Amino acid sequence: MAKRDVSCSTQLIDGDGVFNVDGIDNFIKEVRLGECGLSYAIVSIMGPQSSGKSTLLNHLFGTNFREMDAYTGRSQTTKGIWLARCGGIEPCTLVMDLEGTDGRERGEDDTAFEKQSALFALAVSDIVLINMWCHDIGREQAANKPLLKTVFQVMMRLFSPRKTTLMFVIRDKTRTPLENLEPVLREDIQKIWDSVPKPHAHKETPLSEFFNVEVVALSSYEEKEEQFKEQVASLRQRFFHSIAPGGLAGDRRGVVPASGFSFSAQQIWKVIKENKDLDLPAHKVMVATVRCEEIANEKYSSFAANEDWCHLEEAVQSGPIPGFGKKLSSLLDAFLSQYDAEATYFEEGVRSAKRKQLEEKLLQLIQPAFQSVLGHIRTGTLEKFKEVFDKALNGGEGFSLASHNCLQFCMALFDEGCADAVIEQVHWDISKVRDKLRRDIDAHIASIRAAKLAEIISLNEVKLKEALSGPVEALLDGASNETWPAIRKLLRRETEAAVSGLSGALSGFDMDEQTKDKMLATIEDYARGVVESKAREEAGRVLIRMKDRFSTLFSHDSDSMPRVWTGSEDIRAITKTARSASLKLLSVMAVIRIDDDDNDGIEKTLSVALVESGNAAVKDRSITTIDPLASSTWEEVPPSKTLITPVQCKSLWRQFKAETEYSVSQAISAQEAHKRSNNWLPPPWAIVALLVLGFNEFMTLLRNPLYLGVIFVVFLLVKALWVQLDISGEFRNGALPGLISLSSKFLPTVMNLLKRLAEEGQIPATNDPQRNPPLAAKSFRNGVSASSDTSSSASSEVTSSEYSSPSKEE
Repeated sequence: MAKRDVSCSTQLIDGDGVFNVDGIDNFIKEVRLGECGLSYAIVSIMGPQSSGKSTLLNHLFGTNFREMDAYTGRSQTTKGIWLARCGGIEPCTLVMDLEGTDGRERGEDDTAFEKQSALFALAVSDIVLINMWCHDIGREQAANKPLLKTVFQVMMRLFSPRKTTLMFVIRDKTRTPLENLEPVLREDIQKIWDSVPKPHAHKETPLSEFFNVEVVALSSYEEKEEQFKEQVASLRQRFFHSIAPGGLAGDRRGVVPASGFSFSAQQIWKVIKENKDLDLPAHKVMVATVRCEEIANEKYSSFAANEDWCHLEEAVQSGPIPGFGKKLSSLLDAFLSQYDAEATYFEEGVRSAKRKQLEEKLLQLIQPAFQSVLGHIRTGTLEKFKEVFDKALNGGEGFSLASHNCLQFCMALFDEGCADAVIEQVHWDISKVRDKLRRDIDAHIASIRAAKLAEIISLNEVKLKEALSGPVEALLDGASNETWPAIRKLLRRETEAAVSGLSGALSGFDMDEQTKDKMLATIEDYARGVVESKAREEAGRVLIRMKDRFSTLFSHDSDSMPRVWTGSEDIRAITKTARSASLKLLSVMAVIRIDDDDNDGIEKTLSVALVESGNAAVKDRSITTIDPLASSTWEEVPPSKTLITPVQCKSLWRQFKAETEYSVSQAISAQEAHKRSNNWLPPPWAIVALLVLGFNEFMTLLRNPLYLGVIFVVFLLVKALWVQLDISGEFRNGALPGLISLSSKFLPTVMNLLKRLAEEGQIPATNDPQRNPPLAAKSFRNGVSASSDTSSSASSEVTSSEYSSPSKEE
């Protein structure tokens, strides 16, 4: 407060009428006028030159205006208009010291500046002091007359003038009491008011509408200085709380807020200098517009540079911010409240309009951040939905129920997040973001739904394929009259099971019956497709299947044992049976029969064309008949169900017969060879002749048993050679090949056999040399048992070395 009591001054307008912009701005900052709002008062003083105006102001308000030095002569002291702050008076009071009127320095051409300064003082001042000499009261040509005329004339240029207090300060009061001087002065004032030309709208307007007239009298400063100072001190008290109701400036109107005083004063002086009529209400609006816009721009810049806002703006780029709406609303409230505090005294309409503009600019500034927050909330909610939705599905919850519950939960979560981000000062529409979230969730539900349905259908298709492929292949492989009925039964059973399982799985998807029926029909078609595909696959291998079936039936008996062609088998009947079974396989594989249509006559047609016609042609080669297989389609069978065309059947049968002829030929050859191998004994007559002719030799053997032992040993050796040389096997392929083979293997086999016998004989001699000879002799004498033990081991060992020894020698 000490600083506020110090008076400071500046020249507001110089003598040439130039407004001191920098000076007034510095002055306002120094006295902190902008903080006063409407709590300030402007006092100005008018009067003739050298009438003691500056002296009065310095004593009355504690200012330091330059005063005239009486010892240097009476001359102009104040040039232009000076502005100073009154010391020690509340509210803040500024006083303007105007250049004196009727000065000799300006000569007769002083009326222009006089009127301009007077109009300026009336436009900006709440209280105007009119300094006048006491001896001029009542005089017609006194110095106060031109001054009052000037005041009243310029007042008419204010279209809507403010209520100004005119305080007439009578200087150098004489002995005449003030009670006698005041009526005369008021009468002179009224006469001057009445004589001044007025606009038509104010022809009858009384003086009191424009002015509050106050009259005070002061003693002479030079003659009665002490009395003068006492009277000035008393007058000073009247300026305390001058703007309060009942005060000197209590009736003032259209006051400009203190923060706009500098700009207002500049504009008023500019209008006055341009000699324009001064419309104070319009001027008030203009001042309010400029100042409120300046305040708004300042608050906008401050908000944009605010640290809290910058942190929010930066943080919102990386993710949602809890309490974003409250934080930003608090910031906006703070800056808008600052605007309201600084602009509260300006014209309400302008203030509100600029506040709205400021709010719109601030909201425009923060809208990207708000949209980013909404975007983060939307993205986070979508990810949360995916998480809870997957968890619900994995927990076994039905798809439709899970999607509905998760959707409701996440939309409520989004609304909660938006409510946390909503800014109180504006109601931005978030429906587009909400709709976008809903579309994203619906799209995700649709994609998961499609994936789940595809997975369910795929799983059922895999099960169907596993359930059908193997059994269908096995049924087609064992082709018979019951093959296709069994396939149809299998298809019907597995299809019903798949449809039932799929129907149960689809019940949780809340789909309409039409769509559900369509999907069930799709799985039925897939089952048929599996059967048809497997049938076509097997039809491509029909020739292999036919040869396998022929080989199985031809080469194995009814007990599935391999056939040995001993000579008693009917190869023709066996071949016919095997070929009939292969033909049956071909007829079964020719067409697809999954629609209860087995009576197509294909088997009969194939039998007639491929079997019976062949036999008839053999019997009578001259007979020519029409070939029923000379066609690419079967009768009454659509091409879509045809697997093997009649022409292909004929070609396959021809190839089948050609590739199985060798097996039949081999069987016939084996049968004949077996018969030949069983006829190696001599005829019975030869046997009888041998018995008759060899009777003597037989008797000799009976008389000499030693011969029997030798013969037995020789028998064993021959038997071993027979086994080792496989004589019966060598002669199967003919006599000459057998003799050649035996001649090459005979000598090595004999040598190998003797070597093995020698090695066997060395074993006992090594173990017991003293007993070895008797044992060996005994084994040869006794013969039967020892020879039988060694024959089996020797035969096996010779057999194992049959091909090794000759190969080495050769």
